[in-house]
Amino acid sequence: MSTQAGSQMQSFTHDGFELTFLDRQPASGEGDPVLMIHGFASSHYVNWVSPGWFKTLNDAGYRAIAFDNRGHGSSSKSYEEADYTPVKMASDAAALLGHLGIGRAHVMGYSMGARIAAFMALSDPDKVATLVFGGLGIGMVDGVGDWDPIAAALLADDPAATSHPRGRSFRAFADQTRSDRR
Repeated sequence: MSTQAGSQMQSFTHDGFELTFLDRQPASGEGDPVLMIHGFASSHYVNWVSPGWFKTLNDAGYRAIAFDNRGHGSSSKSYEEADYTPVKMASDAAALLGHLGIGRAHVMGYSMGARIAAFMALSDPDKVATLVFGGLGIGMVDGVGDWDPIAAALLADDPAATSHPRGRSFRAFADQTRSDRR
């Protein structure tokens, strides 16, 4: 699968998941690595390649790396809630760096990816040179609250049956991006 001129998706296995990623060195040769982690119901392509982040970072001399989180994009999926904790998803990001032989990287996350990046910095601080958080919700400060209304909304046969505002919001987003709601 090609996602950018000269770049091919690769994959590795961690914690029972096949995780796909894109790794591109700058034209100038080796550059400092920047690991980009996408948001909910998105993919490496939607958050990082299509808006031009990959090209911009490569043009600036950085090694650009992005992956599809478990359950997203072309990475494998699970329908077990326990597989999607921020700690497990952060361990996927750290494992990707290990797989690539990278000891330390700049880490940039958007929305859910920012939360994952924060958990990665807490669990593997030696692997994180700097952090960039984009689209970080107030849930990172106040706590995320109850996820049950979101899960119920994603699993509901009829979105009109969803009454919880947060559940409706996540359901609408998942439907708009044609995400697997299971």
